[in-house]
Amino acid sequence: MGSLGSRFQSSPRGPEEAVERQCAGNRHSCECRKRKRSSHCECDSEPEEEDSQLDTPRRKKLKSTSKYIYQTLFLNGENSDIQIRALGQEWNLHKIYLCQSGYFSSMFSGSWKESNMMVIELEIPDQNIDMEALQVVFGSLYRDDVLIKPSRVVNVLAAACMLQLDGLIQQCGETMKENVNVKTVCSYYNAATMYGLDSVMKKCLEWLLNNLMTHQNVDLMKEAEIMEQLIQSSDLFVMQVEMDVYTALKKWMFLQLNPSWDGPIKQLLLDADAWLCKRRKAGEEEPFLNTDDGMPFVPVFRHIRLQYIINDLASARLLERDNILPPEWLSAVYKQQWFAMLRTEHDNDNGPQEANKEEFELNSMRCGRKLTKDGDYCWRWTGFNYGFDLLVTYTNRFIIFKRNTLSQPCGGAVSLQPRRHLAYRLRLASFDNSGKVVCSRSTGYQLVTLEKDQEYVVMNLDSRLLSFPLYVCCNFLYTSPSSERRGDTPEPDNKI
Repeated sequence: MGSLGSRFQSSPRGPEEAVERQCAGNRHSCECRKRKRSSHCECDSEPEEEDSQLDTPRRKKLKSTSKYIYQTLFLNGENSDIQIRALGQEWNLHKIYLCQSGYFSSMFSGSWKESNMMVIELEIPDQNIDMEALQVVFGSLYRDDVLIKPSRVVNVLAAACMLQLDGLIQQCGETMKENVNVKTVCSYYNAATMYGLDSVMKKCLEWLLNNLMTHQNVDLMKEAEIMEQLIQSSDLFVMQVEMDVYTALKKWMFLQLNPSWDGPIKQLLLDADAWLCKRRKAGEEEPFLNTDDGMPFVPVFRHIRLQYIINDLASARLLERDNILPPEWLSAVYKQQWFAMLRTEHDNDNGPQEANKEEFELNSMRCGRKLTKDGDYCWRWTGFNYGFDLLVTYTNRFIIFKRNTLSQPCGGAVSLQPRRHLAYRLRLASFDNSGKVVCSRSTGYQLVTLEKDQEYVVMNLDSRLLSFPLYVCCNFLYTSPSSERRGDTPEPDNKI
């Protein structure tokens, strides 16, 4: 029998000619020309439909095979050559599948006594590992697709880490990052810290910085064990001013001391203040942080930026009334702010003129605002800012700073110096119901010089990217670093 190609030539009017025309019409190489075979070609007049028909059962067969392997070998344990015992449960498994695990691969390939054992008693040192987690992890060795429930992911991660299953560990990390919310964020952060998932830690920390104060929650405040790291960060979304950070810590401290407290978030501050009032009526004159009960909270309260609280009269009075902070803390800040004011008045400190991101991160004023719906807004953040009265406007999708000197009323003193310098960073964000960022914008660290009553466009927003409510968070630095912080001659004590 000649080749199919030669038969095409010898019988131009036969059925082979029709087959050849169909192959050419399909615009792909017809391999049937190169093989010795009958006049029937693999190509058909409707190749796409037939290919689809041919592929469909093949995919079903593969899927069925996967299910068969999982059911027969793992669940039924047929042809098992090793038994694993742990937590009162037995699994009849197969060494060839277990060797996908770095833990078992080392065990079976080395000179360990377990390499020739038919039954292995598995010690479980991690309390996060339970029988259900082991079932999922062992089962993952017999199948490609593993469904990990967000509520069980920490347990599965613990087992995957113990058995050194890198692929499953990565899948656990992705599951955690996709399901960070108020109920999971603290447990996920702690697990990521324990098992070394840096990307999950970063995701959880970012979520907490965004939501701790914008969406205050009683359960979150009860569980937040990384409060010190959050409070010291300049990335914390503060609503409205630094005094609100102090208020949030007061509520947090009350919950730590009264873990059985159960009530709505609106009642929490009232009960925290009542608790402090009761303490004062009992004759407790010692600042609370100086007491044995208060000492554990000292590191967290240390990171409040008190210089932006004592600049407001009502806030300063509230600090004195609560008697939480040691008086020496406040005295040091009062002194620092007094010298800062004198520098702006007598040394013509017009604000930061050189980039100093370290100073900015450590000492910038943190403040924020919630815009419930699109419209026109104009506001100022309260506090004495060394004569810098800054008006912030949101209108027509623009955010504008204006240095107010004479054009608008102001409740405090206003500097009339021709130019003032300002370091700032402005961020915008909106969130979905789980606290995930829907859209965000940031100016990054910026320096700007403003003349009297000058307006400055900070951000021009694309309406397609905006979602309300919109949260505005700003960091400001109004004065240059003091000479003491710059490493120069320290400020005089002026002791008499």
